[in-house]
Amino acid sequence: MSEPAPRVVELSSPFARFAGRLLVGLGHEVVLVEPPEGDETRREQGGDAFVHWHAGKRSVTVDLAAPDGTAQLRRLLRGADILLDGTEHGAEAAAEGLDQLVHVRVTPFGLVGPRSDWQGTDLVVAALGGMLAQVGEPDGPPLRLPENQAEQLAGVNAAIAALLGLRARRRGPGQLIDVSAQACVAAALEAGALAYLHEDRVPPRPGSVHPLVPHGLFRAADGHLGGGLGGSPRMWDALLDWLREEKADADLAEPRWQDPVERKKHQEHVFKVVQDFVGTRPKAEFARQAQARKLPWAAVDLPHELPDNPQLAARDFFTRVSTPEGERTDLGFPFAFPEGRRRTELVAPGPGDDQGLLDDPPRAARTAPAPDEPVRPALDGVRVLDLTWVLAGPYCTKILADHGAEVIKVESAGRPDPTRFAPFMHLSRGPHTDPNTNGYFNEVNRNKQSLALDTRTEEGVAVLRNLIAHCDVIVENFSSTVLTKLGLGYESLRTINPDIVYVSMSGMGHTGPRNGWVSYADTVSASSGLTGLTGWGPDDVVGVIYGHGDIVAGLQAALATIAALEHRAVMGRGQHIDLSQLEAIAAHMGTSLLRGTEVGPAGNTHPEWSPQGVYRSLGADRWLAVSVRDDTEWTALCEVIGRPELATDERTRTAEARRRESALVDGALGTWARTMSADAAAELLQACGVPAGAVQDGRELVEHDPQLRARGFYVRKEHTVAGAFLHEGVPITLTRTPGGVREPAPVLGADTDAVLRDVAGLSPERIQQLRADGVLK
Repeated sequence: MSEPAPRVVELSSPFARFAGRLLVGLGHEVVLVEPPEGDETRREQGGDAFVHWHAGKRSVTVDLAAPDGTAQLRRLLRGADILLDGTEHGAEAAAEGLDQLVHVRVTPFGLVGPRSDWQGTDLVVAALGGMLAQVGEPDGPPLRLPENQAEQLAGVNAAIAALLGLRARRRGPGQLIDVSAQACVAAALEAGALAYLHEDRVPPRPGSVHPLVPHGLFRAADGHLGGGLGGSPRMWDALLDWLREEKADADLAEPRWQDPVERKKHQEHVFKVVQDFVGTRPKAEFARQAQARKLPWAAVDLPHELPDNPQLAARDFFTRVSTPEGERTDLGFPFAFPEGRRRTELVAPGPGDDQGLLDDPPRAARTAPAPDEPVRPALDGVRVLDLTWVLAGPYCTKILADHGAEVIKVESAGRPDPTRFAPFMHLSRGPHTDPNTNGYFNEVNRNKQSLALDTRTEEGVAVLRNLIAHCDVIVENFSSTVLTKLGLGYESLRTINPDIVYVSMSGMGHTGPRNGWVSYADTVSASSGLTGLTGWGPDDVVGVIYGHGDIVAGLQAALATIAALEHRAVMGRGQHIDLSQLEAIAAHMGTSLLRGTEVGPAGNTHPEWSPQGVYRSLGADRWLAVSVRDDTEWTALCEVIGRPELATDERTRTAEARRRESALVDGALGTWARTMSADAAAELLQACGVPAGAVQDGRELVEHDPQLRARGFYVRKEHTVAGAFLHEGVPITLTRTPGGVREPAPVLGADTDAVLRDVAGLSPERIQQLRADGVLK
C-alpha cells in the first residue's frame, strides 16, 4: 500500500511561497495558513500574486496572535510531514516535540549570525548575496533581475531542503533545516566569486556581453536576440559560412580569426560584424535560421509572448487556474512529475476554504525510526552516474554530492568538458592549460569521483551499461538525442536497471518541435522572458549575461532527482524526468504572465513600494540597496537621513505619492547615501527596521561579509594539483544530517580504477586491457 501524499503546512512569506508552489507541483498536499484577513498576496497586484503563488493549495485561517492560535496550529502540525516556515520569529513553540516534523525555516539571512535579524527584501538580499553586482553596465548602477529571482532561489532551495528532510526521516526523526536566502544567492553566481577566489580578480558588470564565453545580447530589426559565436570550432565555422553566404563576413574570413583566443581578445570587433548582420533581420526569423544551422541563438521574448512559443505549448507547460473571477492561464511547473504527468489544472482557494482541517482528527503521523549512529547525510547510499558537463548539469549533481550522494563523473579528454579545458573558461592563478586547476570546474565538481572513459567506443558504452546497472540515478545535460544514439534511451536504461531514475536536462526537452534546438544559458533566458525584462525600460534592455538559467535548471533538476528517489521509495519504480531548461527558468517568472502586456523592464523599482532602488555610496563603484515597504519604514528612513519633514509632506507621505515624486525622493536618499559607506548606511537603516544592504561583489562576499563568515559559508579544501582554495558552501543547513564540502574536485581520471573495480566489478586484467585499447583516457 502506497503512502499518502506528504502534508505540508505553509506559514508563507516572499522567501518561502515558491517552495510551497513547487511542492504543489510534486503532488504534495500543501495547507496555507492565512491570517483572518487573508494572506497579503490576496491584495498584491490585484490578486494575481495569490493566484500564482498559492493556487493548488488548501487554506485555513488562524490568528497566530490569539490565545489559542498556537494550539490550533499545533493540531494541524500533528499530522503534517513538513512545516514550511517563512515567519520572522519561527513557529518552534507549535512544532516542539513533534519528532516526525521536517521544519524548514526560510529567512533572508539565516537563523544564526550577526545579521540574522536584518530585514530583507528581494532587492536587498540580491545585493548582499552578490547578484546585483553581476548585472548592469560597467559604468552604470547595478541592476536587479526581474520577478524576484533572489526570493525564488530561496524558494527552490527550501523545496530541496524539505525533500532532503523527508529522505533523512526514513532513517531517523525529522529535524530543523535553516535556509538562508542570502547564501542561496551567493551559491548561485556562476563565476562571480570564483574569479576572485582563483584569479584575485573582480570582474566588472558585463553589460550585455558574457564575461567568459563569446555570447551576448544583440539588437534585431524588431527587438533583441541572445546568442553569439558558440562554444566549439564547428559553431564558429557554421556562423562564418553563413556570413560569407550573405557577404557580411567583413574581415572574419582571415586565418587569424580561426584562433578562439584571438577572437576573444578582439571580441568587440567580431561582435560588431555579427551585430551588423543580425540587426537587419526580425528576431524570430533569425533565430529559426540560426537553429537550422545548429547555432545557439534565440529571440528575446517577453512573458506575454510565451504562450505563442510552440515548444512550451506542445509540451503542455501552462496551467489553468480556476478563480472566482474565471479561469486564468499561468506559468506551469518546472518539470512534469511524477512519471511524466504535469499538473495543469489548479484551483485558487478562498480564505478558510479548508477550515475543517483544524477540527479533523490528526492524520496518523508517520513514526520516525530511531536515528542511525553515526548520523549520515540525507542522500548517503544513493549512487549517481554523472554524464553532465559545463554548468547546469554539474550544478545539479554538485547539490546531490554535497548532501551525501556518491557521484561518479564520467569524462574524458576525447569529449572534454569546456570548464576543464577551454582557455576562455579557465579560472586559475597559473597557466590556463592544466585541466586539473580550473577553479570553475573544481567548484561545481567537488565531492565527486572522476572516471575517464571514452564513450565514443563500443567498449566504452559497454562499460557505461555495466555501471548503469549499479546506479540509482543517471543525470545528463546533452542535446535530446545523444544518449539515444548510444543505445541508451530510457527504455534501454530500464532494461539494464528497472529502478533507474533518469534525469535529462536538455535545453528544450526531449519532445516538441524545438527539441533539437541548441541552447546555452543566455539563449534559454532569452526565450523564457527573463532577459526581456532585465533592463531600465523597453528601449534599454541589458539582459541576463551570466549563467543564471543554468543554475536554475541545476537546482530544479536536483529537486526532481530527490523527488523521484522519494517516489521510488514509495511506489517501487524509477522514472524519466524530462527536464527542459527553458521550462525550468520560465517557471521562475513569477506573476509576469498573469499581468500580461503591462509587464516590461522596470529597473530596480517595485510596483507598490517606494522608494526602492540602488544608490551610489562613498567609494568607487559602491552602492546601497534600499526597499521601503510601508509608510512606517518611510518615516524611519526620513529620520535616519536627516529629512524628517518628508515623512509628513503631502508630496511624499504615501507610496503612491512617492512614486510620483521619485525625483524628490531619490534625490534626498541619494544625497545622503553618497556621503557614507554603503555598509555604514545599511547598518543605520537596518537599526531602524528599514531593509537595506551594500551591493557586494565577489571580493566583499569572501573577505568582508560578517554573516557568511559566521555561517562558515566559504570552506577551504586542499586540491592535489590546484592547492588549497575556498569553495562556495551549502546554503541549506540540516541540523541533524548536514551536507557539506567534504572533498575537493577530482583530478581527471583519478578514480577510474577504483570505480571500475568496486562498482562495475571489473578485474584488474580487464581494466588494464581497456586502458591499452584507449577506452580509459
